[in-house]
Amino acid sequence: MAGLYVHIPFCESRCVYCGFYSTILSALRGRYVEAMCKEMELRKDECPEPMETVYLGGGTPSVLSGPELDSLFLYINKVFLKGGDTRSLEITMECNPDDICKAGFRLPPMVNRVSMGAQTFADERLRFLRRRHTSGQVGTAVRRLRDMGIGNISVDLMFGFPQETLADLNHNLDEILRLGVEHISAYSLMYEEGTPLYRMREQGKIEDIDEELSLRMYDTLILRLEEAGFEQYEISNFARPGFRSRHNSSYWSRVPYVGIGAAAHSFNGRDIRSWNVADIRQYVASIEKGECPSEAETLDEDTQYDDLITTSMRMREGLDIRALKPKYKEYLLKRSKRFLDSRLLQLDGHRLHLTRAGLYISDSIMSELMW
Repeated sequence: MAGLYVHIPFCESRCVYCGFYSTILSALRGRYVEAMCKEMELRKDECPEPMETVYLGGGTPSVLSGPELDSLFLYINKVFLKGGDTRSLEITMECNPDDICKAGFRLPPMVNRVSMGAQTFADERLRFLRRRHTSGQVGTAVRRLRDMGIGNISVDLMFGFPQETLADLNHNLDEILRLGVEHISAYSLMYEEGTPLYRMREQGKIEDIDEELSLRMYDTLILRLEEAGFEQYEISNFARPGFRSRHNSSYWSRVPYVGIGAAAHSFNGRDIRSWNVADIRQYVASIEKGECPSEAETLDEDTQYDDLITTSMRMREGLDIRALKPKYKEYLLKRSKRFLDSRLLQLDGHRLHLTRAGLYISDSIMSELMW
């Protein structure tokens, strides 16, 4: 099976932490949507496998108008889904809570999963992040989505804000659990180079949270969500039984996917990665001339091994070492020994995975396992 990712780079405002490609050039929306539809036609034969998941990400897909979304889904259905029955597919759209709360907001009929950025339930921190919504709108948005028939809702939560306490985190967890959603993605606040947040820290305007406190927050997060019936199936992702993100899981399982839109990435599931230009004007101009503005690279065996480490080891099930060629299997088991001895890694049959203790230093462990 395969996945389709459609990148909507438009935002009404930029959040201080965002390192993804996005723009506030809303005047280009119409031409951009037309260009994405044309790109789908240009790449219709690129992925021979049936699409199992569709994901509209951004940016902010929910800023698109109803007719713009209808056009996109018309082409998604015609080009990649072949007009078939979509009820068994996972079709996700990222939305901002305040967009959902607007009068007249509607979702395209094919969408059956919504991913929504709550981030925090402290209004002062939402203002600090330059988020457009208020904490109260998150609950209103969830209720509206339920009324629309959406039975699969994911909410993003951030922790590790400057001056945040464990009590603050527990309040956020109380609020997010009260929503009754099916999926939670929880991330420590990251200082991506080039973002306003990064510059604030470099200028001494804010201080990063203490590392020990950050680890205690992560531990609290895991324990409370597990107690509430969520499984931690990936380092930052928690789901009620049966509600794992099938689309994101395909990334971590090296399933092929096609990326449509400016800055979107694609992968053939084996050895070729490609990406579109991260410039909306250049993207639109190229597509209008019938050209795909993309670059590609062929991955050698060593890079494929490294990619396998950095994707599969994020998952609860870890890596099936039987998938490795003998030289990589021997290398991995040798590099893993000290982590196995210290119980940071565990080998269950043929599967090597992080333990609970290993989750806290997962990046350094994966770095040591790479070729």
